[in-house]
Amino acid sequence: MTNNDQNIAPIESSSSIKQAFVGLQMLFVAFGALVLVPLITGLDSNTALLTAGIGTLLFQLCTGRQVPIFLASSFAFIAPIQYGVATWGIPATMGGLAGAGLVYFALSTLVKLKGSQALERIFPPVVVGPVIIIIGMGLAPVAVNMAVGKDSPYSYDDAVLVSMVTLVVTLGIAVFAKGIMKLIPIMFGIATGYILCLFLGLIDFTPVREAAWFSLPKITTPEFKLEAILYLLPIAIAPAVEHVGGIMAISSVTGKDFLKKPGLHRTLLGDGVATSAAALLGGPPNTTYAEVTGAVMLTRNFNPKIMTWAAVWAIAISFCGKVGAFLSTIPTIVMGGIMMLVFGSIAVVGMSTLIRGRVDVTEARNLCIISVVMTFGIGGMFLNFGEVSLKGISLCAVVAIILNLILPAAKNKIED
Repeated sequence: MTNNDQNIAPIESSSSIKQAFVGLQMLFVAFGALVLVPLITGLDSNTALLTAGIGTLLFQLCTGRQVPIFLASSFAFIAPIQYGVATWGIPATMGGLAGAGLVYFALSTLVKLKGSQALERIFPPVVVGPVIIIIGMGLAPVAVNMAVGKDSPYSYDDAVLVSMVTLVVTLGIAVFAKGIMKLIPIMFGIATGYILCLFLGLIDFTPVREAAWFSLPKITTPEFKLEAILYLLPIAIAPAVEHVGGIMAISSVTGKDFLKKPGLHRTLLGDGVATSAAALLGGPPNTTYAEVTGAVMLTRNFNPKIMTWAAVWAIAISFCGKVGAFLSTIPTIVMGGIMMLVFGSIAVVGMSTLIRGRVDVTEARNLCIISVVMTFGIGGMFLNFGEVSLKGISLCAVVAIILNLILPAAKNKIED
């Protein structure tokens, strides 16, 4: 070995160690939101960690490891997963979610053939905005019921105390915190609520004591039922369109146009592959995480290898049985406090989509689309076609797309 080789080796080693620790930090930023989805929907937290790691690696494979993005549990699917599990069970819900990944494949092909403008024509803000609002508002009763301790072993007084303290701390961190703390309000909120529950004697550590340090994540073999697939397919539209905004955001942060290289069609494909792979293993669908994009901007760590390390950490932690057991001890009333903010923020994303798109809600065409979607979604409208039923968010998405395609555009649009 030459002197130059001797000098280079320690530097490369040091760089790899640094990347590994920065990757762990990125996972920490995503951790609260990542495990929130399985905790709410009844899926396995360790499986969610496993599929987040695998999904991120698959995304990197599809994009040539050019984009510094981490993929994990999508909030948009919370209500559909809850409904699916209650109606068809976890295996059939996973089959439907695996099918939802096909939406990304279709959109990826569309962008490849027609360009990214094709998405704007089919999914303009007037379509995507109200659908995202319904996703958030449809979850509001779930958040309230969990926050007040409905159908739980906790008293109303304990439930409201814990959930409101959790909510206030989460709000405080989100608004007043600085630096990396501002990116993890969910983590701080859950930690505060959990500590309060400890003082109130509401936590049973028996599952943690009985769990093994090393255990395999729970893998669920999917079942494919047509009704479940048709219900879950359209729901992928909202996070897929949001994905475009996520890619634009990370492009702005890094100064590289990822819409062109590796290309939006490849990033959409990466999300689709990650979502289908996660569902085939029993995990929630994957999406690009805005929190991690914020951490990339704050730390100025633009190397995609860091996300590879974050994925490796997620996979490694998923094999620790005590981690999943510990997460299972978090009381539902703590999660209720968090969901008060999280589900409302989903609706706000929908409203901001309408605002950024400068949608004139007084114009007859836009008013009709938004009104029908909101009424169908909040009112619980459903359509039966024999043994197949279209309802909820999926019905709203289909109706919004159809109305946008058949209603004529305004003849005299207000010029900017």
